[in-house]
Amino acid sequence: MFDLLTVVFPVSGVKANVLLVPLVSMVISFFTSMGGISGAFLLLPFQMSFLNYTAPSVSGTNHVFNIVAIPSGVYRYIKEGRMAWPLTWVVVIGTLPGVFIGYYVRIFYLPDPRVFKLFVGCVLMYIGIRLLKEFIIRKSASTVSKTLDDKFKTNAGISSEAVVKTISVSIKKIEYEFWGETFSFKPVSMFILSFVVGIIGGAYGIGGGSMIAPFCVAIFRLPVYTIAGAALMGTFITSLAGAIFFSVIPATGGVSANPDWLLGALFGVGGFIGMYLGAKTQKHVPQKIIKLALGVVIVFLAAKYIIQFF
Repeated sequence: MFDLLTVVFPVSGVKANVLLVPLVSMVISFFTSMGGISGAFLLLPFQMSFLNYTAPSVSGTNHVFNIVAIPSGVYRYIKEGRMAWPLTWVVVIGTLPGVFIGYYVRIFYLPDPRVFKLFVGCVLMYIGIRLLKEFIIRKSASTVSKTLDDKFKTNAGISSEAVVKTISVSIKKIEYEFWGETFSFKPVSMFILSFVVGIIGGAYGIGGGSMIAPFCVAIFRLPVYTIAGAALMGTFITSLAGAIFFSVIPATGGVSANPDWLLGALFGVGGFIGMYLGAKTQKHVPQKIIKLALGVVIVFLAAKYIIQFF
């Protein structure tokens, strides 16, 4: 029965079970979407290690996964009023040009699977350390974080105050309110960060959201409850541009990065379900638990890829 469900995807040459593919992405996306991360950054190691898919096109395939999977999570955050739109557009404007640059970085500088795995390991290690550092050093969470956690625990989905309300938008500072607390960030700083992240995310195939989210939490001191939707929306838009770009650009240097749309879409189906459930469940899970769980998994995978290179 297992063999009957195993197929070979023509573009990538990957041989996989059609039920296992969406199941894996559903489980990954359920947990990662709580932190504003699509799951693509963990899906790529799965494709490389378990499916032996290491060609440059795996990055484009990851973008396809994001396109199919992310809308359900974004819908849930919009429905619950937890979409910080000013933050979303700053992230999108910054990451979009970076994604295109990332394509050429992937083709010209990271075509070797062994070198690309080292690159993936370094990116993952950075993300993981940021999350764990936030958990360990600030073990006693800030008063604001504790207050939000307590409010969600006792009043989730009931209070009309549990929504993001924009206070002011300017080139110097963007402010918004969430459940009686005010948060702010400098759009120029966020734009610069997004641009750099876009380059890395474009080469990796993650759209950048998995790196933007930890930065928003650790550096800009924004709560997970308000940045998850923005990070996912930013990832969706940049991944849409990335997937199209990877598809229409002809082979460069004899290397094609044309994504496997069928494989990416199948991963996306599972991710679609996982992200919806994860976005719905997020408000019931303390921020510190989300950070710890993601951090441990990411660091483990990162160490594996870095050690493998040497």
